[in-house]
Amino acid sequence: MKQKLARALLRMLGWSMEGEPPTAKRFVLIAAPHTSNWDFPYMLLYAWAFGVQVNWLAKHTLFFPGANGILRALGGIPVVRHKSQRMVDTMVDALQANEELILVIPAEGTRAFTKYWKSGFYHIARRASVPIVPSRLDYKKKSGGFGKPLHVSGSLERDMNYFRQFYRGVSGKYPDQFGPIRLAEEDRPTDSEGLAA
Repeated sequence: MKQKLARALLRMLGWSMEGEPPTAKRFVLIAAPHTSNWDFPYMLLYAWAFGVQVNWLAKHTLFFPGANGILRALGGIPVVRHKSQRMVDTMVDALQANEELILVIPAEGTRAFTKYWKSGFYHIARRASVPIVPSRLDYKKKSGGFGKPLHVSGSLERDMNYFRQFYRGVSGKYPDQFGPIRLAEEDRPTDSEGLAA
């Protein structure tokens, strides 16, 4: 029922679906471009329309009575983090502890223009041994969908070239705020495996 309603609502709003849903049970999902508050509800609509159950981590304090049920229904997972524990570690632990988990990460980390993507999504996938699946919202074409999964190869440049190709020509709601698809590590000296030292 949720899938039918999501598809009907997208059609009513004039949006179309591209490609096929991912078949993997565990992966990191890139949500991009991220230039507007509207990106999150559209991302959820597309996930439901494709029959994909996405999840995202948030501080447990947000899951107070009254909001708890809504946030969980939207895919929210409460986490209690110690000050010494980084979010990357928390996400790796979550992926390794679940046989089925699609973890959404906005790689840009902000709606404003930024020179680099945050590399957390890449290191989470590498450490958890799960693929990365890119998803896109193209406001110009009013279309959205998923790309093919990428299994981290160890060559940062080769892997990032895949994402640059996937997002080529894609327009966010505010195009000027969608920055380069590049990690800061790509501009640093690399080790023998192509990863930033």
